Amino acid sequence: MTPGQAGDAPEGRQLIEAMGPQEAGAVALLMDGAYQDNATRELAQAMGFVPVVPPSPKRREPWPLDKAQYRRRNEVERLFRRLKAWRRVFTRYDKTDVMFAAFITLAFIAEALR
Repeated sequence: MTPGQAGDAPEGRQLIEAMGPQEAGAVALLMDGAYQDNATRELAQAMGFVPVVPPSPKRREPWPLDKAQYRRRNEVERLFRRLKAWRRVFTRYDKTDVMFAAFITLAFIAEALR
């Protein structure tokens, strides 16, 4: 859980580090455009991930994008949309991080059983 003013890219780098090293090139890491900075992409590659993120149109040296793989990110976005249908998750009624995380876990279980 992070404060609302926390940036996406620094938190994303912490999550990549927490996942630990992977077998080189075996796991694609589908990322939003907020994570297209050099530091995040380089960390992902160093940890053995294949970063799949669209380059900014303003970049001087854009990288090739696997569009078929990037379209799969939509599945994650749809899951978050379904989680936001749970009013308790959307409005965050829980005061503690532990209770909020527990209810999100319950919502994930319910979605998996659907």
